[in-house]
Amino acid sequence: MRQLPENERSLAPFRAEIDAIDAQMVELLARRFEVVKHVVAVKRTEGLAAFLPERVDDVIEKVSVRAETHGVPPELAEKLWRVLIEWVIDYENERLG
Repeated sequence: MRQLPENERSLAPFRAEIDAIDAQMVELLARRFEVVKHVVAVKRTEGLAAFLPERVDDVIEKVSVRAETHGVPPELAEKLWRVLIEWVIDYENERLG
């Protein structure tokens, strides 16, 4: 591990906390991704498209409201989820053909 410059040492505990939160977020992404794999199977069986606009709108709305409730800028949550959803739709499209 690299030695922190003197003027950054007071950031160390916050950086450690951020690193721990990042690890938890990756674990949650992994759980979400496992569910996505099941969604692909159902969409294939049911003949559903990867992109379901009403579902995207619903997810973005829920996440934005929840973010605001927890003091997170809703525009940040929306931006993050739109990137996540776009990636998932691409992933599903590759598997659905």
